[in-house]
Amino acid sequence: MPNTIEKTLLMDQEKLPVKQIKQDFKMVTFSLGGKDYGIDIMKVKEIAKFSQFTYVPNTPPFVRGVYNLRGEIISIIDLRIFFHLPVEKRKDGVENGLILRLEDYIIGVIVDSIDKVVGIASEDIQPPHPIFGDINVKYISGVVEYKGTLYLILDVEKLFGKEEQTVQKAHTLEALEGSLREKPGLGSTVKESVLVGQTEKDFIRETLKTFKSFHVTPVNEKWLEERYEQWRAERGKQGRDLQIKSVEEADEFLRTFYSPYTDMVWPEDFANSFLELIQEFSGKVFSVWNPGCGKGYETYSMAALFLSKFPDAILKVWAMDNDLLAISTAPNLVLPPENIPSYLLPYTIKGKQGIGITSQLKDRIFFEYHDILHVNVVPECDLILARDLVSFLSPADQGKILEEFYDKLKPSGILILGNHEEPIETGKWVRISNKSFSAYRKNIE
Repeated sequence: MPNTIEKTLLMDQEKLPVKQIKQDFKMVTFSLGGKDYGIDIMKVKEIAKFSQFTYVPNTPPFVRGVYNLRGEIISIIDLRIFFHLPVEKRKDGVENGLILRLEDYIIGVIVDSIDKVVGIASEDIQPPHPIFGDINVKYISGVVEYKGTLYLILDVEKLFGKEEQTVQKAHTLEALEGSLREKPGLGSTVKESVLVGQTEKDFIRETLKTFKSFHVTPVNEKWLEERYEQWRAERGKQGRDLQIKSVEEADEFLRTFYSPYTDMVWPEDFANSFLELIQEFSGKVFSVWNPGCGKGYETYSMAALFLSKFPDAILKVWAMDNDLLAISTAPNLVLPPENIPSYLLPYTIKGKQGIGITSQLKDRIFFEYHDILHVNVVPECDLILARDLVSFLSPADQGKILEEFYDKLKPSGILILGNHEEPIETGKWVRISNKSFSAYRKNIE
């Protein structure tokens, strides 16, 4: 509850004349020890539920453990313990948290509950004062009121700066080394258990899963066979070990997997291939599902092409991603002024920040922060655009999502997967001949 001084501040702000709000600062808001806080959205990678992090012995109490974030091992810090606040134990063991993207590392933090994304004017942020919170004022970058609620904005760069991070890493390393000393021979035993009975290719499968959450299944197995032979040749010429030993090497291996133009506006030739795909569509209403839309480049490209082909159509696009930073910037995407393709030009407008997208196109797209493994409330679709997404799901989830794609798609609809992906149950799908896209229709014979 706000104290007397806080209430006075809020009452004084309510008496101020109403002004036009310029929302040039967005923050993710959450609660911590009964207070409301915010973190600059540019520092938040995603919202998370922590339930399977690994405890590391002999670390400070606020280090709850480490967590495998799609192949990257990150530390999990409980902000409540860090600031000596009361901790409410959850019966289900699942903790609310945020994944923070800081200057040169990623870290997870646990909070009481996540609220929402709030847009405010940066000029309304007031300097911090010790009366506003139960934490050290040096970690608060400012205070702001929004719709009757007072938010304390955390400065996470100061909170998890290099000095603090170095200390934390030292504690964690000491603890891990201590665990290994207590179990002599553990490292060699683990190594032997992984390598025994496995071919080089099998080991590559495992390391891709570990470092990048990339799962080799019938969805992408053909690509792996080709890439493995290329990899052997490349590494042989360089005199390097065939095995993948780091995230960087996993990225290098996956370099040829990704489909072209997923994170940029589609060029003219590529766009023409898409127009060929949808040329047999008919009607006045089209529904499109674009999970894994990222920053929205291909979403806008695809929607503009639909309207250029069917100018009088009613188009609705459900664009989703679990990268909070990407999906929050997608509605206000700024395009590079050079080489904007002709099909997109009618839907662009010059603004203060650069070339933006007109409301004529934006109003047809619903950008949403969403995990595809949760309930997907989209209607029957004419098109599902999900390039390079399925391969980063577990084998069980791959089958589940492909089945959902099949159920959501209209009989005449089209599924577009990544260029090196194909459905697991190939008998249920018919491949569409196209030079640029891996596209399929339902096999309804």
